[in-house]
Amino acid sequence: MTRAVQRLLAIQNALTDNPVSDDQKVDKLILPDGAVMTAQADSVSPTNFVHIDGLVVCEYHFLDQTAQLVVSAVGTRFENTASHVPSFQVIEILPSFSSPQTSRNDISVKDMWATVYALFTLYHNQETIPVVLSRRINNIEELRSYLLRSGLGRTAHAPTAPKEEIYLQRATFWQGAGTQGYHTRGWLPPSSLSVVPFPYIQSFTRTPTVISAHPLRPPKPKPGETLFRRFCPSIGETLEFTYFDLGSGSDTSEHLDTFHRWHNQERVNKAWGEHGSLEKHRAYVTGVTNDPAILPVMMSWNGEPMGYAEITYLKENHVAPYVLGGPGDWDRGLHVLVGEDKFRGAERTNLWHRALIHYCFLADPRTENVMGEPRADNSSIIKVEFDSAMHIATIFDFPYKRSALVCVPRERFFRLDLL
Repeated sequence: MTRAVQRLLAIQNALTDNPVSDDQKVDKLILPDGAVMTAQADSVSPTNFVHIDGLVVCEYHFLDQTAQLVVSAVGTRFENTASHVPSFQVIEILPSFSSPQTSRNDISVKDMWATVYALFTLYHNQETIPVVLSRRINNIEELRSYLLRSGLGRTAHAPTAPKEEIYLQRATFWQGAGTQGYHTRGWLPPSSLSVVPFPYIQSFTRTPTVISAHPLRPPKPKPGETLFRRFCPSIGETLEFTYFDLGSGSDTSEHLDTFHRWHNQERVNKAWGEHGSLEKHRAYVTGVTNDPAILPVMMSWNGEPMGYAEITYLKENHVAPYVLGGPGDWDRGLHVLVGEDKFRGAERTNLWHRALIHYCFLADPRTENVMGEPRADNSSIIKVEFDSAMHIATIFDFPYKRSALVCVPRERFFRLDLL
């Protein structure tokens, strides 16, 4: 077994060592639209409730039956005997008599998405959650169509599988299934969404370090626009990514003042080498905001700035020649720093680093890989990248440093229990 495979298995084992047991509770999960959700996971109680802003939006309970989804076994002799794939109790979802909907036996589409969010928070170690929708739900056909057409759930293709059983899928949920085009409760704000991805048409970049044909990139967000927001239950705080706001004219903004202060810290300058005046930093960020292939992002915890990231399109980046086989048209790269010492530490770092990768994959479904190129001797950031399911694709030399090219494919990121 290669070291890379051993490391990947170690990551997966570490991530699944602490399964959520019965009788767990989401004390407070702040949804991206600001609503507060709580839910209980208790397989003993006959009924469990999902509350949003203090109101019960639906109920669920465990049926006395289990189910498993083994897609590759359908139609083979292993269809009902795949012992290596776990079986899970089937959950029935019911309307609540105290529902705030117009009809008390309806469940709205956005509340159904929130219910799926609650279930995957409570049972995060399950790749699938088998559910059935109660016939008491007036809009059962709307919800069933929503779950299946959005990709949030699927049915088993086995001829003997129950027709009403739906397998909720962890990997598609975290990819944003059921949000875009359905409601505005997802991690990406409505202003950053379109029903279809930005269309493909060829463009071209020529600079002193890059000569590349690539897709035309979408317009930049507005200064200060929120790009991503997610509440992190493990620390009880909201992580937010905001497009850099330079301010207007000669006025300085909070973002620019903070960026300037961070880069004049010895720790940050050692990694980035951008120590200097406010005007130097204004010119630096102006260049980045004018580059269609770079997204400058300020990261914050509960609204307090903590770090900076540059999200690049790799095809127009000087790292492209070192990517084995070349980067894909929509593959993204990361360049990051934490500016505030109080926000350093493994737990927070893993959260924001995985969230950056999450954002890259959510922003365009055509993005297949997210990459980084830290110094090859920077063991601390490489460990963070390993813990985000990245692997070292190669070691290479820029003229000014030796780098490790690290990469995480979309399929691996969403298959593992990272979020």
